Amino acid sequence: MRLGKFVHAGILLIFIALSTSCSSKRMASQTEDSTSVASQTASNNTNGGLKAHADVSSTKADTAGKGRAEFRNKRDGSVELELQLSFPVMANKSVAVHLHEHGDCSDSGKGAHGHWNPTQESHGKWGSAQYHSGDIGNINLNSKGEGRIKLSSNRWTIGGDDKTNILNRSIIVHSGVDDYTTQPSGNSGSRIGCGVITAD
Repeated sequence: MRLGKFVHAGILLIFIALSTSCSSKRMASQTEDSTSVASQTASNNTNGGLKAHADVSSTKADTAGKGRAEFRNKRDGSVELELQLSFPVMANKSVAVHLHEHGDCSDSGKGAHGHWNPTQESHGKWGSAQYHSGDIGNINLNSKGEGRIKLSSNRWTIGGDDKTNILNRSIIVHSGVDDYTTQPSGNSGSRIGCGVITAD
């Protein structure tokens, strides 16, 4: 009887040890899976995947129009902008577009303040020796007043530091063309469209 008790106790101890081992492996597997998912999410956010947009609305009744700006984080770390505009009253003309400091379209777009210029450079043409991080440039509109532009910049981030972050800035559409010379705004005319950049 005493031997039987020892055998029974031994079997019980083996069973408990096996159960504990399986449970530990299950927990380790779940931790690895969670780490893998977290790592994959971080990878997606770094290598593309971050997006932002701005819906552009007219600021004046006599220049009704609209637009859509979409920003995408690219794998090389730059941000791509695709902007589409439709301002029929401006058909067959060119309009200047800039990113402005504040995400505020109040007072006919004046709430956006001046061009976004975190590097404190002179106003100029995109890609020239000196230009504002918000100096996008001129867009040609067709006979329907429609136009689009696509460009990328490593000066921009979606949610980065204050010198590069485009979130909570504004896109301003002007009634005239940017001469790329006049400081600090390029003599681009009044503000006829405005949209605030927000994360998707």
